[in-house]
Amino acid sequence: MTKSVREFKRYSISFKKQVVEELEKGSSYSYLQKKYDIRGAETIQKWVRSFGRNHLLNKTVRIETMDEKQRLKELEEENRRLKSTLADSVVANHMLETLIKVANKEYNTDLKKNFGSKLSIKGE
Repeated sequence: MTKSVREFKRYSISFKKQVVEELEKGSSYSYLQKKYDIRGAETIQKWVRSFGRNHLLNKTVRIETMDEKQRLKELEEENRRLKSTLADSVVANHMLETLIKVANKEYNTDLKKNFGSKLSIKGE
């Protein structure tokens, strides 16, 4: 059983800049990949991000209808409202926990354990 040795290519910075420059002058990605035997699908794009102008990179354009934009605004508003409500609930819960701790110290009791137990009424 023999192991196949995999070959890794390392490109110099000047070579990368040369390829990016050719791309900027009008060559295509596929042409440059074939010309210089560059195998990675996104290799040249990474070089453009590092050494070139980003206007050559593929861009994603999102087209939305007015209904979709309105729905997105509504969802963002609902998200903001829910976060605010959650923050208020967390603060209120913290305040109640603090109140219980203070009451426990003041009255030497454990209100959480004793909560719900029947109180004795005088005279019965």
